[in-house]
Amino acid sequence: MSGAGSVSDAVRLLAHTRFTVLTGAGISTDSGIPDYRGPDSPPRNPMTYQQFVGDEAFRRHYWARNHIGWRHLRATHPNAGHRALAGLERRGLLTGVITQNVDLLHEQAGSRNVIDLHGHYNEVICLRCGTVITRQQMHERLEHANPDFAVEVGDIEIAPDADAVLADTAGFVVPPCEVCGGVLKPNIVYFGENVPKERVAAAYAMVDDGAALLVAGSSLAVMSGLRFVRHARKEGKPVVIVNRGATRGDDLADLLVDDGTSEFLAELAASLPDL
Repeated sequence: MSGAGSVSDAVRLLAHTRFTVLTGAGISTDSGIPDYRGPDSPPRNPMTYQQFVGDEAFRRHYWARNHIGWRHLRATHPNAGHRALAGLERRGLLTGVITQNVDLLHEQAGSRNVIDLHGHYNEVICLRCGTVITRQQMHERLEHANPDFAVEVGDIEIAPDADAVLADTAGFVVPPCEVCGGVLKPNIVYFGENVPKERVAAAYAMVDDGAALLVAGSSLAVMSGLRFVRHARKEGKPVVIVNRGATRGDDLADLLVDDGTSEFLAELAASLPDL
């Protein structure tokens, strides 16, 4: 295991293989989406599933903040790291991308085989009847229910899950499901909520299909991502981690690169030979 790796070291481990990529919030910071646990990130306390389900005031507070944060997230664009991975997939060098992000930037960059492990920000689901609507439809309903709620995106702090930091949300109105009157929730996996089993199984299969695993921009602080690193290690597959700062999986890696993902992935894509 090395803590001072470089792109050339990664090329030596990944050349002439098809490998799998696991990405976290760090890959999207250059697109203007802050991460949770980077070296320069402020402390954050994201809402848990239990808080959202069990407390109407928490739900109201979340939806008011999400109403603003969603506008920012949908205006972001893929960066060089996302584009590099899409290019590697087109060349047949990737089995696919497993992402812990909900921002859809991998898909926007052109990646086709993507597992959105935690879902994505652009859908809303009813917790009672399971009806799914688009986030645009929810936006229109929230606008109609809160015509006087106006906060400019540039005036607030945005978090990675389309959340925004607002102090006062007491008067915000959250409409219920139009089908059954149930509670509406963004169709993403919250802290304290389990990733659907079939999605986890698909991600394991993607790791199994590759000869190595590259982790890009994740601290691996939560088990939803760390388990795939442990699985790759158990199966004897090389593990490369590129991230700013230490990760929970450092002791499992064959190579550690303490760097940002955009430049690293662009250089890696340019340096890897075709199969």
